[in-house]
Amino acid sequence: MKALLISRDSLLFAELASQGAARVPPLNVANSRVSMREALDRPLGEAPGLVIVDARDGASDDPDLLERMVRQYPEAQFMLLTSEHEPEFLIRAMRAGVREVLQLPLVHRAFHEAMDRIATAAGVAQLREGKVLAFIACKGGSGATFISTNFGYALATLAEKKVLLIDLHGQFGDAALYVSDQKPAMTLSNVCEQIARIDGPFLDSCLVHVTRGFGVLAAADDPSQAKEVKPEHIDAILRVARQQYDYIVLDVGRQIDAVSLRALDSTDTIYPVLQLALPDIRDARRLLDIFRSLGYPLETIRLIVNRYEKGGRLRLPDLHAALGCEVMHTVPNDYVAVTDSVNQGVPVLELSRTSGASRSLADLVELVTTRRAPETRGLLDRLFGRGEADY
Repeated sequence: MKALLISRDSLLFAELASQGAARVPPLNVANSRVSMREALDRPLGEAPGLVIVDARDGASDDPDLLERMVRQYPEAQFMLLTSEHEPEFLIRAMRAGVREVLQLPLVHRAFHEAMDRIATAAGVAQLREGKVLAFIACKGGSGATFISTNFGYALATLAEKKVLLIDLHGQFGDAALYVSDQKPAMTLSNVCEQIARIDGPFLDSCLVHVTRGFGVLAAADDPSQAKEVKPEHIDAILRVARQQYDYIVLDVGRQIDAVSLRALDSTDTIYPVLQLALPDIRDARRLLDIFRSLGYPLETIRLIVNRYEKGGRLRLPDLHAALGCEVMHTVPNDYVAVTDSVNQGVPVLELSRTSGASRSLADLVELVTTRRAPETRGLLDRLFGRGEADY
């Protein structure tokens, strides 16, 4: 979609052009005029799909100009940007056909929500609406990276979904090494340095492709590069990723900072990973308290217990009583299969399909994709019935 911006503010033009380029399909803010009078005197040869009017530049002084603009581009959608609410002008604008009014300074999330509505009204096809799933370690060494990477692989191979994993570790992220021996050509930091280029093909070119349906966006090798990653970059990457992938899996690590919080704000489900040990339970309670203070709904937080062994002194009901949160899934203590997988950089599902860890991952895929009984057998057939994976 092409857009015409009416504004004297060159910084606003650059901001809208950058945000528009991050959309899929992109919004091309290719033309601008300094005022509505100039826009009327110098009409575009090709009518824009969207007209964005900066109402700070005297638009409210002559509402007739806006009505004339709407008549000049009758097929276009109109968006009004304003720093002050002037009821009479806004009423006339809405009567003229303006359906989106946003406050300045521009809030990017509000802009993209408005653009989603405009795209729907204009009949612009959306590619996907992928779900974002975040795995976060309650305590170091809980196994969250192993579960997130191997779950992403299982989701792509067993459920035949298109999956992206993003390694959000600010320091020493190594998620790609759990499932591949490829050296990342690009990392999350590199993508953020070129965020204006972000679109589906560019994002795809930056990944470690483990299989045709599963790619990993690696963390930076150098921890000093983590400063290149900003919260607004995460918004742009996830916006593109949602429209390109069925599932986006986030390996959040353990840190809670501006970047990880922005990512968690965008997730559909959060999976805290812990073991049945008192230090893990203590840290899990602190983490859940943070989530509650942030207003995250309890139903979007689902605990995963790793290295679970029946018959221990601490039981799942004890965990529920301590945390007030249900355990969604348990991963058994399958030391040999998991250690071999990690040491070889090969997904456990590929290395040992009949292991307890592989069976548990298949169960987790089934839970997340909410497959019903008739399809369950097909998924298990994929796990145990194939000799060689069709990659």
